Amino acid sequence: MALLEISDLSKRFGGVRALKDVSMNVEQGEVHALIGPNGAGKTTLFNCISGLYRPEQGAVRFKGRDITRKASHKIPQLGIARTFQNLELFRNATVLDNIMLGRYMHKRTTFFSEALFLPKARRQEVESRRKVEEAIDFLDLQPYRNRMVAGLPFGIQKCVELARALTLDPELMLLDEPSSGLNPEETQDLCFRIEDIQEELGITVLLVEHDMRVVSEVCDRVTAFDFGEVIARGTPEEVQQHPEVIKAYLGEEEEDAAASA
Repeated sequence: MALLEISDLSKRFGGVRALKDVSMNVEQGEVHALIGPNGAGKTTLFNCISGLYRPEQGAVRFKGRDITRKASHKIPQLGIARTFQNLELFRNATVLDNIMLGRYMHKRTTFFSEALFLPKARRQEVESRRKVEEAIDFLDLQPYRNRMVAGLPFGIQKCVELARALTLDPELMLLDEPSSGLNPEETQDLCFRIEDIQEELGITVLLVEHDMRVVSEVCDRVTAFDFGEVIARGTPEEVQQHPEVIKAYLGEEEEDAAASA
């Protein structure tokens, strides 16, 4: 059984059909990429998986469980974490505080036990701190832990958001254009980090990505979209050579010119 199953998913915004009968699977332990031109429906699919959008038809199943109608704040509790294309960080808080926010989902104590700092609350705090420190060490954020996010380079801010997602203890991570805004050196570091997340932590990764170098280097399988539909699927090499993918990126005239060259 696939870790994530998307079946016949459709989503409209007024007269625009953002997703049309989309079906795909993400297997346990793989790095899977969604590619396609801007407006192809990739982020809409992410929003349907993470509960921000409700599709008109179809189903999203995680570990065999239907999560199509789950509220967005319930999705992380199931083991799905997400980062965003536009950073969703508290810029006037420290790196440590931003990462700690990821652990609040796991709180199981009452207001009174927190206020009195009873043993259960202390144990929970110790566990949360341990998870946060592991994420900081894993992503080499020790030099920045007490600095305000607003003063950090963009690449470090991306790592902070990634660390916060890791503290959720996810089985599946959704990364929305993780290389956007990064320079070549930062992009290469990102590739290493994604590989480490998969190999060392055993986390399955589904990412939206425009940089085909990242896709080719870290992804096991690729699903290509255009106008809300799946147009190709396979290995990075197979998908990049698929005629429909070439047409989606280059257009029909450029494709004909390239074929005749």
